[in-house]
Amino acid sequence: MRYYRPLPRTEPARSEGALTLAGGWCWFDTVEVLARDAAPRLMPARDLPEAVRTRLIAPRAPIASLDMSAPQIMGILNVTPDSFSDGGRHFDPAQALSHARAMAASGAAILDVGGESTRPGAAPVPLDDEIARTAPVIEAIRADMGLPISIDTRKTAVARAAVRAGANMVNDVAGFTFDATLAPFASEHALPVCVMHAQGTPETMQQDPRYKDVLLDVYDWLEARVEALVALGIPRARIAVDPGIGFGKTRDHNLRLLQNLSLFHGLGCPVLLGASRKRFIGDVTGTSVAADRVPGSLAVAVLAVGQGVQILRVHDVAETRAARDMWQAVTFAQRS
Repeated sequence: MRYYRPLPRTEPARSEGALTLAGGWCWFDTVEVLARDAAPRLMPARDLPEAVRTRLIAPRAPIASLDMSAPQIMGILNVTPDSFSDGGRHFDPAQALSHARAMAASGAAILDVGGESTRPGAAPVPLDDEIARTAPVIEAIRADMGLPISIDTRKTAVARAAVRAGANMVNDVAGFTFDATLAPFASEHALPVCVMHAQGTPETMQQDPRYKDVLLDVYDWLEARVEALVALGIPRARIAVDPGIGFGKTRDHNLRLLQNLSLFHGLGCPVLLGASRKRFIGDVTGTSVAADRVPGSLAVAVLAVGQGVQILRVHDVAETRAARDMWQAVTFAQRS
């Protein structure tokens, strides 16, 4: 099997025959051809197989009303006492609503509400507790603003309560493999979804994760999950994919995925990246405290936008918006 990674570019001077990547802001005229049994090689984009070309260039439909032709910011709202970065800060519903307002004002296009920590080593949260943490907060946000809301959960009952409270999307870190009824629920209610790759569960995922080839293994897994969701009645146009940075990956695994993010456009879905404040950033930059990893998180965000990633899931909305806007201003400045 061959895999085709477009090499994204953003220069104003495009080569003849260059293709627009996913209907967005990047273009490409060259692809890297990858295989498990051969060395990587470069190939002109004009020589792509037609089916691959179609998937790479097709404009992405809006996800939860978000325009996928521009990079969007998803603000993280953890209503948990034990999340790795901000556990306990927004556990109180009033504090959660205040933070939601602040993220909306700072430029978040969508909010992602989660009531179960998925940090390495985290234990599962009882169903009733997860619902009690998330549904009232979502209801309060929905009464306060019209911003799209995603529920970050692996469980159908939690998603059902969240949708009743006003959520518009389901973001499952288990890739819809934990609860067999969650994908059919999303299909029945015509909900957009995000399917994320993870190796193992939060309790076990960082216990010596191994891959034959992390980039191609994650791609194959996501491709299989997308096809499974499509078979269950969720159109590809309503599916976003997330390579799952930090979920069952070592530092080197994460860096290889980030280096090659543009490969995932070949799935024909918007790409969501959640790398904000993750431990590998601390390993690279020598910052053990999660809140001190903002500069490294911004570097990753800008790198991702440069590879055409459509959704950035972040803790630090204002800072990420500033970095994104500055990157766009410099990249697309008019030449005099």
